[in-house]
Amino acid sequence: MRDRTDDVYENGFTDHVLVCTNARDSEYAACADAHGEAVLEAVRTWLRDRGVFWSRVHVAETSCLGLCSAEGTAVAVHPRGRWFSDVTPGDVPELLADVFGSEASDLRVGPSPEVVESR
Repeated sequence: MRDRTDDVYENGFTDHVLVCTNARDSEYAACADAHGEAVLEAVRTWLRDRGVFWSRVHVAETSCLGLCSAEGTAVAVHPRGRWFSDVTPGDVPELLADVFGSEASDLRVGPSPEVVESR
């Protein structure tokens, strides 16, 4: 096992956006049926348009984040500890502007103090 934390921060990574696209054969809601793929693509597009996709902000398609809803997709932004549910593709610009600033200029430059203290 290799701890790559320092490498990731040295390469300019600031945040990680997790987008649920979980599908399940169940009576319960799942993000795949609530615009999961479209929300994922909207997140990627918004970040690409601002030049921070994969250079500063990483995006991951995830399984269940535990915020299931038929109304939209679950999204989490870390290390900021921000959690959203019921996200539709049309919500993505407002959501990401709220988290990162309208031009994605509010990016972290390293680990939060809590991460540093725990290491």
